[in-house]
Amino acid sequence: MAGKVKWVTDIEKSVLINNFEKREWIQVTENDDWNFYWMSIQTIRNVFSVDTGYRLSDDQMVNHFPNHYELTRKDLMIKNIKRYRKELEKEGSPLAEKDENGKYIYLDFVPVTFMLPADYNLFVEEFRKNPSSTWIMKPCGKAQGKGIFLINKLSQIKKWSKDTAYVISLYIDNPLLIGGKKFDLRLYVLVTTYRPLKCYMYKLGFCRFCTVKYTPSTSELDNMFVHLTNVAIQKHGDDYNHVHGGKWTVSNLRLYLESTRGKEVTSRLFDQIHWIVVQSLKAVAPVMNNDKHCFECYGYDIIIDDKLKPWLIEVNASPSLTSSTANDRILKYNLINDTLNIVTPNGDIPDCRWNRSPPREAMGNYQVLYDEEQAQSENAERDLRSRSGQPLGSKGIKGSAGVRPAVATWK
Repeated sequence: MAGKVKWVTDIEKSVLINNFEKREWIQVTENDDWNFYWMSIQTIRNVFSVDTGYRLSDDQMVNHFPNHYELTRKDLMIKNIKRYRKELEKEGSPLAEKDENGKYIYLDFVPVTFMLPADYNLFVEEFRKNPSSTWIMKPCGKAQGKGIFLINKLSQIKKWSKDTAYVISLYIDNPLLIGGKKFDLRLYVLVTTYRPLKCYMYKLGFCRFCTVKYTPSTSELDNMFVHLTNVAIQKHGDDYNHVHGGKWTVSNLRLYLESTRGKEVTSRLFDQIHWIVVQSLKAVAPVMNNDKHCFECYGYDIIIDDKLKPWLIEVNASPSLTSSTANDRILKYNLINDTLNIVTPNGDIPDCRWNRSPPREAMGNYQVLYDEEQAQSENAERDLRSRSGQPLGSKGIKGSAGVRPAVATWK
């Protein structure tokens, strides 16, 4: 395709700009004709707003879906997951199966959560069932650990302003510890279309560690260096290490778990993590505005408890592109590079009718996590074979992410 891509960004990060310049793309302003706009979530609101928004042309692409907040706002993510479970239950789907205690067997991957102030009475009822439990309160629309606090008494909720929407979740007080410290996983997931769903997992995620050893002691409830893994918080700690930034690669975590817990258990854990990601995307797919000019790279935050059960904590629409260490800079540069290789094949001017099935060599460190179109065609083929009495074979789905509960049901 003739001509160079004209790019704009309102996020002045070197990992972005270096990638655009490497491709010899041309920088323009937002008032010029542009092809590719890497924008903040504030700007995306304006682009798609009813009053101030404008119609994107076929050769323009942006890095957020218009209503990404259905997944990335803490309260809306929970609301959509709860709705998804209920719909599956109504359909009689085996995915919505519950155990004898009424807990979902396959869909219990977010901590018990309520919206405040709307669900205050429901929360109080739940709190009184387990009065010794700890809960974590988070403002719905904030990031980087801002405004978060822990409570273990109803009276402590007075810290919360009634003007602000909060989510309150049962705190995972038995996290898996390494070296006595709590950590979470930051995983990058690229979505190129929601209907049909097509998503990729980036292989180079990392763990973020707290700087202070974990204790469930109530005397440390206010010590965020014990409880919150956000780098924005931990970098202010006395024990923060500026060389490794309190980070560990996912591949190191995998090796550590394989050697301490065994390969099979570790593989099952990562299958469950992939499963959580796919189910969370399926939960929001029906309400997502699947605009053909959009793609999105999400930052998933997962916590693993001491029983090796993963929990989805939240999803970020603008995962930080700030580099806290040299390795961090390399990882984020490569993340943007691999993302651009998928969404702008060969660095050409975008075409919103692009083929969303890049060749394997263009994917870099991404791998297909779930391809709904492919899964549906394989289901159809499987049904056809079973009807005609042919052997089904063992053909699997790309990135099947831990098929459960039976081969064909979760696709």
